[in-house]
Amino acid sequence: MFNHFTHQEKLKQLSTEAEERIYPILKEIDQRVESNQYRVLEAFHNNKISDYHFTPSTGYGYDDDGRDTLEKLYGDVFGAEAGLVRPQIVSGTHAISTALFGILRPQDELLYITGAPYDTLEEIVGTRGEGHGSLKDFHIGYQAIPLKNDAIDYEAVKAAITEQTKMIGIQRSKGYANRPSFTIDEISEMISFVKSIKEDVIVFVDNCYGEFVEEREPCHVGADLMAGSLIKNPGAGIVKTGGYIVGREDLIELCGYRLTSPGIGREVGASLYSLQEMYQGLFLAPHTVGQAVKGAVYSSALLESAGFNTSPSWDSKRTDLIQSVQFNDRERMVSFCQAIQAASPVNAHVRPEPAYMPGYEDDVIMAAGTFIQGASLELSADGPLRAPYVAYVQGGLTYEHVKISVLRAVDDLLTKGLVSIS
Repeated sequence: MFNHFTHQEKLKQLSTEAEERIYPILKEIDQRVESNQYRVLEAFHNNKISDYHFTPSTGYGYDDDGRDTLEKLYGDVFGAEAGLVRPQIVSGTHAISTALFGILRPQDELLYITGAPYDTLEEIVGTRGEGHGSLKDFHIGYQAIPLKNDAIDYEAVKAAITEQTKMIGIQRSKGYANRPSFTIDEISEMISFVKSIKEDVIVFVDNCYGEFVEEREPCHVGADLMAGSLIKNPGAGIVKTGGYIVGREDLIELCGYRLTSPGIGREVGASLYSLQEMYQGLFLAPHTVGQAVKGAVYSSALLESAGFNTSPSWDSKRTDLIQSVQFNDRERMVSFCQAIQAASPVNAHVRPEPAYMPGYEDDVIMAAGTFIQGASLELSADGPLRAPYVAYVQGGLTYEHVKISVLRAVDDLLTKGLVSIS
């Protein structure tokens, strides 16, 4: 493989040294994959999954046993009472929006305790844009408590919780923020803290990018509701569209009324031809997520050796797929992302350029040569073009593809004189 790179000897040495360092961590990831795979397999057995569950429904989708059983399966796997798993949920952002609008009512308040959430949520909560039907438009309060030294500011959280605080929001992944993602142990501590202040507060966790990275999920440690996307971790790279919400039975019921219509709720929603891939994707997810996490560890080790700051570091505990790389320079960030695109299996000939994207305040560069449009479990590299110019590298269906792509990106940077390695 190294014979295909311009700087083959330098890259071979860097890669060999990186893999020697990370070998024990890769073995630990394999052990977590086995544990998660066992949990998923047990849930399949307990729900007596059969091939007739893959039968599609059309029209209203009444009495779709495959759909209803899939939702029970998701609940079991993620430690929840019930779930909504639908192709009609078009993204993780849509799943989050459905959960928020399903539960919150006028004069209620949503309090995010992990700092400002993703840019794509700004128009949902009403901090950007007007007249789009945000929480603000419905007189639902919102505030986000800034982090203190990249950690929860518990004193500020305690002071902010009032009688109107109906829901606590927790974003597990860093998203486009340059801070660590939050582990399940940390989320457990957050949940215990807010429940000790207001016992009936509903804790919602945005679980995007986090599924199957650890051996437990937020609902296993007391989260009332959580949501994510099927073109991320739980779809294993084969589910073409969809999202999920899991949690307490009563809350899922309310989310169902928001997703479809009051009085109808979860009873309708044709599965069409999505069921087999959704079942199979969930079964494959622990393994595929493991491949992506291994790729992130390798990327961090290799890029640190090439002189870049990465977060998390290669030897840090992982709780999601996101690997951020700080370039401190627009040209280096753009060149890196373009090299990742050039190493993609799909649209490798396309040259991504920074541009406006709906939901984001700054221009975004996005390298994503994926089989499924926007699939974050497939290898991608993207980020908003703003100082300190951080690219977010995530996913990878196989460890080998991540390795080849990152090596190719470093080779390209070396060739352009944008990085030097002694």
